[in-house]
Amino acid sequence: MPELRKDPIIGRWVIVSTDRAKRPSDFTHEPVQMKSGFCPFCIGNESKTPPEVLAYRPNGASPNTGGWTVRVVPNKFPALGIEGNLNRQAEGMFDKMNGIGAHEVIIETPDHDLTLGNLSEKRIEDVLWAYRDRIVDLKKDRRFKYILIFKNHGQLAGATLDHSHGQLIALPIVPKHVLEELEGSRQYFIYKERCVFCDIIRQETESGVRVVAENDAFLTVAPYAPRFPFETWILPKRHESAFENSSSHVYESLAKALRNLLLRADQVLDNPAYNLIVHTAPVQEASMDYYHWHIEFMPRLTKIAGFEWGTGFYQNPTPPEEAAKYLREAKIEAAQPVTVSTVS
Repeated sequence: MPELRKDPIIGRWVIVSTDRAKRPSDFTHEPVQMKSGFCPFCIGNESKTPPEVLAYRPNGASPNTGGWTVRVVPNKFPALGIEGNLNRQAEGMFDKMNGIGAHEVIIETPDHDLTLGNLSEKRIEDVLWAYRDRIVDLKKDRRFKYILIFKNHGQLAGATLDHSHGQLIALPIVPKHVLEELEGSRQYFIYKERCVFCDIIRQETESGVRVVAENDAFLTVAPYAPRFPFETWILPKRHESAFENSSSHVYESLAKALRNLLLRADQVLDNPAYNLIVHTAPVQEASMDYYHWHIEFMPRLTKIAGFEWGTGFYQNPTPPEEAAKYLREAKIEAAQPVTVSTVS
């Protein structure tokens, strides 16, 4: 019989199939493939993007030239514009403001044929440092209340270009989904005087049934009430509410945990399209005892339809215990990291 499971953070209910659980091979999808042709993100095409706002160049080359490992540029077609004032106002009973924000692209590698999971741990760490450096810079702008970092991999996940990249959007408001997660975490803390994410880490470590992988600083788990099959979270073991406040050691360990998860998912699910989101605290807030930053990874194996839109319930055909087992047992030790040449 299917189970109804309740997310302990925001109270969302999920229907999990237990009697006819889908295996990885039961999901029909096209593996993500890197298509050839002109690409503005490739090395040598730096002039085809807006001028960079950040780049790591080990050899000290000039801005907007080759020789980079990670490059961040404004989105050519931004969702929000960075110039101007918010100009909050009412229109009768309605509220509106100017579309002020920042929208940037984090180009993760100069090599068109590599994915984030194919990069070496050091190169993935570079990407994480780019996340951190851009948040630290943009949070100085007091107009911005929340900075979202996310990655769409593959067309099914919303990517419009194949070249491996992530995105950053700085917003003048804290999004509703973030507020729900913050409020759920706060209520749990008020009731139990403990962080809900820290409790999840303790319980999942003890039970082990939903653990995918673990290293010195991170636990990778299938959440108890996942919205999607093979949804996976990477949780820092040390409590910290803001991603950008982590130590250099944390980014090094996160690079290992992230690469480990992406390689496992590629093997088990045949290089699926996916969304990856950094959940972090609002940028103008002080450190929070009740909130815990983390990363959520969601392969695009099923579609959201009328039932989900109409109820807010999600239906998951694969129990997280089974998903974690498949990912945990994936043999990835033979996979070798790929080091990218930075020569233009």
